[in-house]
Amino acid sequence: MALTATIRKAELQISDMDRGYYATHNLTLAQHPSETDERLMVRLLAFALNAEDRLEFGRGLSTDDEPDLWEQDYTGDILRWIDLGHPDESRVRKACNRSRQVQVVTYAGHASDVWWQKQGKALERFGNLSVLDLPGAFVEQWSQQIQRAMRWSVLIQDTEVQLINDQMQLDVIPVWRKRAKE
Repeated sequence: MALTATIRKAELQISDMDRGYYATHNLTLAQHPSETDERLMVRLLAFALNAEDRLEFGRGLSTDDEPDLWEQDYTGDILRWIDLGHPDESRVRKACNRSRQVQVVTYAGHASDVWWQKQGKALERFGNLSVLDLPGAFVEQWSQQIQRAMRWSVLIQDTEVQLINDQMQLDVIPVWRKRAKE
């Protein structure tokens, strides 16, 4: 018998003062049986950090030709491609050729440092690529907050992110390993 995805619902009230973006998003996330709680919660945070009206989740881990999140214009052109984890250089190259902006969000602590040491030099040549790293200790704390239904206020100001719900507040300052050229 095949395992099915776990459906998660999240309401994000986003106040991104750095970008001047303010909106509430009601999201449905399908957690593939092989997807960890850490990865799902990083997907949720990546959405909050890049929120736009047309930003949406890709079809998931089983689909190689789609990102974890993406934004397309009305013609189907890809405006933004967002991958999580440690993609290889060939995947990043394809994404940079297909999309106006590409972002890789790493979140595995020391493993992300090792990946960047191996891939960083090759990835520097892509002008439309940004690489954002989330501290491992924060991701561990954040992933423990997973529930079937979640409600979070997300405040972003001066690159600091505050995640607030009825029980707690988590703070993180993501680290940019590489920023896309303007």
